Amino acid sequence: MCRSERAGPPGRGEDGYVTAEAAVVIPTLVALAAFLVWGLMAGAAQLRCVDAARAGARAAARSETAADVLRVARAAAPAGAEVSVGRDGDLVRVKVAVPMPRFPVALAAEAAALDESAVERAGGGGGP
Repeated sequence: MCRSERAGPPGRGEDGYVTAEAAVVIPTLVALAAFLVWGLMAGAAQLRCVDAARAGARAAARSETAADVLRVARAAAPAGAEVSVGRDGDLVRVKVAVPMPRFPVALAAEAAALDESAVERAGGGGGP
């Protein structure tokens, strides 16, 4: 019989190691899963910000009222998002941002669209 095959003294086995390893690994896996879910939620919120900014810019380009533009953008934005609308000449800009307490990273999107009345003034609004 070689040394590795000899039984050690009673009570000195490795029975408790599996429990100790599981006590360390399981909370680590739960924390990793929670972090991945949080990352997916942040990514989805960013996409909703982009969609809301684009929808608001399209509504503003159609010369809808400011209240309608804000309503459209807020409907598509994540809950608690801040929506702002501004003009820069013939461009309409809509910015959607989620405040920091919800996500510890900055989530914001901005979209710009050319006002349709500017196209009509330039003479390009006619059809074929």
